[in-house]
Amino acid sequence: QVQLVESGGGLVQAGGSLTLSCAASGSIFTRNVMGWYRQAPGKQRELVALMTSGGNANYADSVKGRFIISRDNAKKIVFLQMNSLKPEDTAVYYCYAQGQYWGQGTQVTVSS
Repeated sequence: QVQLVESGGGLVQAGGSLTLSCAASGSIFTRNVMGWYRQAPGKQRELVALMTSGGNANYADSVKGRFIISRDNAKKIVFLQMNSLKPEDTAVYYCYAQGQYWGQGTQVTVSS
């Protein structure tokens, strides 16, 4: 059983920054893909960023150049540094791992 616990969400003004963290516990593979999705009200869940255990990253076009994903494989933690935040980044952000596991979500609200 794998559990993902997110932290770091909150309210920030446009142009500000937030960093999300996701800690994995349980039987998670050493080699895996972890990352972040988000879901805004009335919209489908969408990819934000993913990173392999080898460090290869993939970003949604909407966040390229503003968000940075990183991970600590030894501690099984993945981070999402979000800079230059925009009101349209407002959403519930979900941690994702190993093709099937999801966190409970953390709210990010960006005020204009």
